[in-house]
Amino acid sequence: MTAVAAPPLAKTAAPKRRHPILAFCISQPLGAAGAVSILVMAIAAVFAEYVAPYDPVAIDFGAMLAPPTLEHWFGTDAFGRDILTRVIYGARTALAIGFLSSLLGCTVGAILGVASAYFGGRIDMAIQRLVDILLSFPIIVLALVVVAMLGRNMLLGIDFNLILAIAVPTMPRVARVVRSAALSIRELPYIDAARVQGFSHARIIFRHMVPNVAAPYLIMFTAAIAQAILLEASLSFLGLGVTEPTPAWGLMLSGNASDFYREAPWMILFPGLAISVAVFAFNLFGDSLRDWLDPKFKT
Repeated sequence: MTAVAAPPLAKTAAPKRRHPILAFCISQPLGAAGAVSILVMAIAAVFAEYVAPYDPVAIDFGAMLAPPTLEHWFGTDAFGRDILTRVIYGARTALAIGFLSSLLGCTVGAILGVASAYFGGRIDMAIQRLVDILLSFPIIVLALVVVAMLGRNMLLGIDFNLILAIAVPTMPRVARVVRSAALSIRELPYIDAARVQGFSHARIIFRHMVPNVAAPYLIMFTAAIAQAILLEASLSFLGLGVTEPTPAWGLMLSGNASDFYREAPWMILFPGLAISVAVFAFNLFGDSLRDWLDPKFKT
Protein backbone atom coordinates (compact mmCIF):
# COMPACT_ATOMS: atom_id res chain seq x y z
CA MET A 1 0.00 0.00 0.00
CA THR A 2 1.18 3.44 -0.76
CA ALA A 3 1.04 6.02 2.02
CA VAL A 4 -1.28 8.90 1.40
CA ALA A 5 0.41 12.22 1.94
CA ALA A 6 -1.28 14.47 4.47
CA PRO A 7 -2.68 17.69 3.02
CA PRO A 8 -0.52 20.72 3.72
CA LEU A 9 -1.56 22.80 6.68
CA ALA A 10 -3.22 26.06 5.78
CA LYS A 11 -1.14 29.07 6.62
CA THR A 12 -2.75 31.29 9.19
CA ALA A 13 -2.25 34.95 8.61
CA ALA A 14 -0.62 36.78 11.48
CA PRO A 15 -2.93 39.30 13.13
CA LYS A 16 -2.40 42.73 11.70
CA ARG A 17 -1.19 45.21 14.26
CA ARG A 18 -2.83 48.60 14.34
CA HIS A 19 -0.81 51.77 14.13
CA PRO A 20 -0.07 53.04 17.68
CA ILE A 21 -1.94 56.31 17.07
CA LEU A 22 -4.98 54.46 15.74
CA ALA A 23 -4.83 52.00 18.63
CA PHE A 24 -4.71 54.87 21.12
CA CYS A 25 -7.70 56.60 19.48
CA ILE A 26 -9.76 53.40 19.56
CA SER A 27 -8.91 52.42 23.13
CA GLN A 28 -8.92 55.96 24.56
CA PRO A 29 -11.55 58.07 22.75
CA LEU A 30 -11.58 60.77 25.43
CA GLY A 31 -7.80 61.04 25.25
CA ALA A 32 -8.06 61.30 21.46
CA ALA A 33 -10.56 64.15 21.86
CA GLY A 34 -8.11 65.90 24.19
CA ALA A 35 -5.27 65.36 21.70
CA VAL A 36 -7.37 66.84 18.88
CA SER A 37 -8.13 69.90 21.02
CA ILE A 38 -4.43 70.33 21.77
CA LEU A 39 -3.58 69.96 18.08
CA VAL A 40 -6.14 72.60 17.10
CA MET A 41 -4.74 75.01 19.71
CA ALA A 42 -1.18 74.35 18.54
CA ILE A 43 -2.06 74.97 14.88
CA ALA A 44 -3.91 78.18 15.79
CA ALA A 45 -0.95 79.33 17.87
CA VAL A 46 1.68 78.60 15.21
CA PHE A 47 -0.31 80.16 12.36
CA ALA A 48 -1.90 82.93 14.41
CA GLU A 49 -0.95 85.56 11.81
CA TYR A 50 -3.08 83.76 9.23
CA VAL A 51 -5.90 82.57 11.52
CA ALA A 52 -6.57 85.68 13.61
CA PRO A 53 -8.76 88.29 11.90
CA TYR A 54 -7.10 91.38 13.41
CA ASP A 55 -3.86 92.72 14.85
CA PRO A 56 -3.75 91.67 18.55
CA VAL A 57 -2.34 95.02 19.72
CA ALA A 58 -4.21 97.34 17.36
CA ILE A 59 -6.30 99.88 19.31
CA ASP A 60 -9.66 101.00 17.94
CA PHE A 61 -11.35 103.51 20.23
CA GLY A 62 -14.40 103.48 17.95
CA ALA A 63 -15.08 99.83 18.86
CA MET A 64 -14.49 99.96 22.61
CA LEU A 65 -16.40 97.32 24.61
CA ALA A 66 -18.31 96.17 21.52
CA PRO A 67 -20.40 93.03 22.21
CA PRO A 68 -19.93 89.85 20.17
CA THR A 69 -21.04 90.43 16.56
CA LEU A 70 -20.27 88.99 13.14
CA GLU A 71 -17.45 91.54 12.87
CA HIS A 72 -16.00 90.73 16.30
CA TRP A 73 -17.07 87.20 17.24
CA PHE A 74 -15.86 87.46 20.85
CA GLY A 75 -16.40 91.21 21.19
CA THR A 76 -13.73 93.79 22.00
CA ASP A 77 -12.00 95.00 25.15
CA ALA A 78 -11.69 98.45 26.72
CA PHE A 79 -9.16 99.48 24.04
CA GLY A 80 -11.18 98.20 21.11
CA ARG A 81 -8.89 95.21 20.57
CA ASP A 82 -10.51 92.09 19.14
CA ILE A 83 -10.80 89.46 21.88
CA LEU A 84 -10.88 86.49 19.49
CA THR A 85 -7.57 87.63 18.02
CA ARG A 86 -6.02 88.03 21.45
CA VAL A 87 -7.32 84.61 22.55
CA ILE A 88 -5.68 83.02 19.48
CA TYR A 89 -2.38 84.81 20.10
CA GLY A 90 -2.72 84.03 23.80
CA ALA A 91 -2.63 80.33 22.89
CA ARG A 92 0.86 80.92 21.49
CA THR A 93 1.98 82.47 24.78
CA ALA A 94 0.36 79.78 26.92
CA LEU A 95 1.65 76.83 24.90
CA ALA A 96 5.16 78.25 24.47
CA ILE A 97 5.62 78.98 28.18
CA GLY A 98 3.79 75.82 29.22
CA PHE A 99 5.82 73.55 26.95
CA LEU A 100 9.23 75.07 27.69
CA SER A 101 8.73 75.26 31.46
CA SER A 102 7.35 71.70 31.60
CA LEU A 103 10.18 70.39 29.45
CA LEU A 104 12.77 72.03 31.70
CA GLY A 105 11.12 71.05 34.97
CA CYS A 106 10.31 67.47 33.96
CA THR A 107 13.74 66.82 32.45
CA VAL A 108 15.66 68.11 35.45
CA GLY A 109 13.26 66.32 37.80
CA ALA A 110 13.66 63.05 35.90
CA ILE A 111 17.46 63.27 36.02
CA LEU A 112 17.36 63.98 39.75
CA GLY A 113 14.95 61.10 40.33
CA VAL A 114 17.05 58.60 38.37
CA ALA A 115 20.28 59.76 40.01
CA SER A 116 18.67 59.53 43.45
CA ALA A 117 17.52 55.96 42.81
CA TYR A 118 20.79 54.87 41.19
CA PHE A 119 23.29 56.19 43.73
CA GLY A 120 21.22 55.77 46.89
CA GLY A 121 22.83 56.45 50.26
CA ARG A 122 23.71 60.03 51.09
CA ILE A 123 23.02 61.32 47.58
CA ASP A 124 19.52 59.86 47.69
CA MET A 125 19.00 61.30 51.15
CA ALA A 126 20.15 64.79 50.09
CA ILE A 127 18.03 64.86 46.93
CA GLN A 128 14.92 63.58 48.71
CA ARG A 129 15.24 66.13 51.50
CA LEU A 130 15.49 68.88 48.87
CA VAL A 131 12.42 67.43 47.20
CA ASP A 132 10.57 67.42 50.55
CA ILE A 133 11.43 71.09 51.11
CA LEU A 134 10.16 72.11 47.67
CA LEU A 135 7.00 70.02 48.05
CA SER A 136 6.22 71.70 51.36
CA PHE A 137 5.45 74.97 49.54
CA PRO A 138 2.20 75.45 47.60
CA ILE A 139 2.86 75.62 43.87
CA ILE A 140 1.77 79.23 43.42
CA VAL A 141 3.74 80.40 46.47
CA LEU A 142 6.92 78.72 45.25
CA ALA A 143 6.48 80.29 41.81
CA LEU A 144 5.90 83.71 43.36
CA VAL A 145 9.11 83.37 45.40
CA VAL A 146 11.16 82.48 42.31
CA VAL A 147 9.68 85.35 40.28
CA ALA A 148 10.35 87.82 43.09
CA MET A 149 13.96 86.61 43.46
CA LEU A 150 14.88 86.53 39.77
CA GLY A 151 12.92 89.46 38.34
CA ARG A 152 12.65 89.60 34.54
CA ASN A 153 15.04 88.34 31.90
CA MET A 154 13.66 88.57 28.36
CA LEU A 155 15.02 86.13 25.78
CA LEU A 156 13.53 86.03 22.25
CA GLY A 157 10.45 87.83 23.50
CA ILE A 158 9.86 85.35 26.36
CA ASP A 159 10.62 85.96 30.02
CA PHE A 160 13.05 83.13 30.78
CA ASN A 161 12.77 83.71 34.52
CA LEU A 162 9.00 83.16 34.26
CA ILE A 163 9.69 79.80 32.61
CA LEU A 164 12.13 78.97 35.39
CA ALA A 165 9.62 80.03 38.06
CA ILE A 166 7.03 77.63 36.62
CA ALA A 167 9.59 74.85 36.11
CA VAL A 168 10.83 74.83 39.72
CA PRO A 169 7.54 73.60 41.29
CA THR A 170 7.41 70.85 38.65
CA MET A 171 10.84 69.37 39.42
CA PRO A 172 10.18 67.75 42.84
CA ARG A 173 6.95 66.08 41.74
CA VAL A 174 8.55 64.53 38.67
CA ALA A 175 11.64 63.55 40.67
CA ARG A 176 9.53 61.68 43.23
CA VAL A 177 7.53 59.75 40.59
CA VAL A 178 10.55 58.91 38.43
CA ARG A 179 12.58 57.80 41.45
CA SER A 180 9.93 55.24 42.40
CA ALA A 181 10.07 53.81 38.86
CA ALA A 182 13.87 53.87 38.72
CA LEU A 183 14.26 52.00 42.03
CA SER A 184 12.92 48.80 40.47
CA ILE A 185 15.04 49.27 37.34
CA ARG A 186 18.21 49.64 39.41
CA GLU A 187 17.89 46.04 40.64
CA LEU A 188 17.56 44.48 37.17
CA PRO A 189 20.38 42.19 35.95
CA TYR A 190 21.41 44.31 32.97
CA ILE A 191 22.23 47.23 35.29
CA ASP A 192 24.53 44.93 37.31
CA ALA A 193 26.07 43.69 34.04
CA ALA A 194 26.77 47.28 32.98
CA ARG A 195 28.50 47.95 36.30
CA VAL A 196 30.60 44.79 35.96
CA GLN A 197 31.71 45.83 32.48
CA GLY A 198 33.04 49.07 33.93
CA PHE A 199 30.60 51.49 32.33
CA SER A 200 30.59 54.98 33.83
CA HIS A 201 27.77 56.12 36.06
CA ALA A 202 26.69 58.70 33.46
CA ARG A 203 26.44 56.05 30.74
CA ILE A 204 24.41 53.69 32.91
CA ILE A 205 22.03 56.48 33.95
CA PHE A 206 21.46 58.10 30.57
CA ARG A 207 21.70 55.04 28.32
CA HIS A 208 20.18 52.27 30.42
CA MET A 209 17.96 53.83 33.11
CA VAL A 210 16.56 57.06 31.67
CA PRO A 211 14.99 55.38 28.57
CA ASN A 212 13.20 52.92 30.85
CA VAL A 213 11.41 55.67 32.78
CA ALA A 214 10.07 57.27 29.59
CA ALA A 215 6.46 56.25 30.33
CA PRO A 216 6.12 58.05 33.70
CA TYR A 217 8.11 60.95 32.26
CA LEU A 218 5.65 61.43 29.37
CA ILE A 219 2.67 61.14 31.68
CA MET A 220 4.07 63.73 34.08
CA PHE A 221 5.07 65.95 31.15
CA THR A 222 1.54 66.20 29.75
CA ALA A 223 0.11 66.85 33.21
CA ALA A 224 2.80 69.48 33.87
CA ILE A 225 1.85 71.42 30.73
CA ALA A 226 -1.71 71.82 32.01
CA GLN A 227 -0.38 72.94 35.39
CA ALA A 228 2.07 75.34 33.72
CA ILE A 229 -0.66 76.96 31.62
CA LEU A 230 -2.78 77.50 34.73
CA LEU A 231 0.21 78.79 36.70
CA GLU A 232 1.24 81.20 33.93
CA ALA A 233 -2.31 82.55 33.78
CA SER A 234 -2.32 82.99 37.58
CA LEU A 235 1.01 84.85 37.59
CA SER A 236 -0.09 87.06 34.69
CA PHE A 237 -3.35 87.80 36.49
CA LEU A 238 -1.35 88.91 39.53
CA GLY A 239 0.87 91.12 37.36
CA LEU A 240 3.99 88.96 37.79
CA GLY A 241 3.85 87.09 34.50
CA VAL A 242 3.40 88.32 30.94
CA THR A 243 3.02 92.10 30.63
CA GLU A 244 1.04 94.30 28.27
CA PRO A 245 0.62 94.48 25.35
CA THR A 246 1.54 90.78 24.93
CA PRO A 247 -1.65 88.71 24.49
CA ALA A 248 -1.98 86.28 27.39
CA TRP A 249 -5.09 84.62 28.78
CA GLY A 250 -4.35 85.40 32.42
CA LEU A 251 -3.49 88.99 31.59
CA MET A 252 -6.79 89.37 29.73
CA LEU A 253 -8.64 88.45 32.93
CA SER A 254 -6.96 91.20 34.99
CA GLY A 255 -6.86 94.96 34.62
CA ASN A 256 -9.70 96.39 32.58
CA ALA A 257 -11.56 93.08 32.44
CA SER A 258 -12.15 93.20 36.20
CA ASP A 259 -13.32 96.82 35.91
CA PHE A 260 -15.84 96.20 33.12
CA TYR A 261 -17.01 92.68 33.91
CA ARG A 262 -20.58 93.89 34.43
CA GLU A 263 -20.81 95.96 31.25
CA ALA A 264 -18.70 93.58 29.14
CA PRO A 265 -18.75 90.05 30.60
CA TRP A 266 -17.29 88.65 27.36
CA MET A 267 -13.92 90.14 28.36
CA ILE A 268 -13.73 87.52 31.13
CA LEU A 269 -15.84 84.75 29.62
CA PHE A 270 -13.77 83.87 26.55
CA PRO A 271 -10.24 84.02 28.04
CA GLY A 272 -11.47 82.00 31.02
CA LEU A 273 -13.06 79.48 28.68
CA ALA A 274 -9.79 79.19 26.74
CA ILE A 275 -7.85 78.44 29.93
CA SER A 276 -10.42 75.85 31.02
CA VAL A 277 -10.46 74.07 27.65
CA ALA A 278 -6.65 73.98 27.44
CA VAL A 279 -6.17 72.64 30.97
CA PHE A 280 -9.00 70.12 30.55
CA ALA A 281 -7.61 68.89 27.21
CA PHE A 282 -4.11 68.30 28.59
CA ASN A 283 -5.43 66.58 31.71
CA LEU A 284 -7.72 64.39 29.63
CA PHE A 285 -4.90 63.45 27.28
CA GLY A 286 -2.48 62.85 30.16
CA ASP A 287 -4.88 60.55 32.04
CA SER A 288 -5.64 58.56 28.88
CA LEU A 289 -1.94 58.31 28.06
CA ARG A 290 -1.30 56.97 31.56
CA ASP A 291 -3.97 54.30 31.16
CA TRP A 292 -2.67 53.34 27.72
CA LEU A 293 1.01 53.12 28.65
CA ASP A 294 0.46 51.43 32.00
CA PRO A 295 -2.75 49.35 32.21
CA LYS A 296 -2.16 48.82 35.96
CA PHE A 297 -3.61 52.29 36.55
CA LYS A 298 -6.95 51.41 34.93
CA THR A 299 -9.94 51.33 37.23
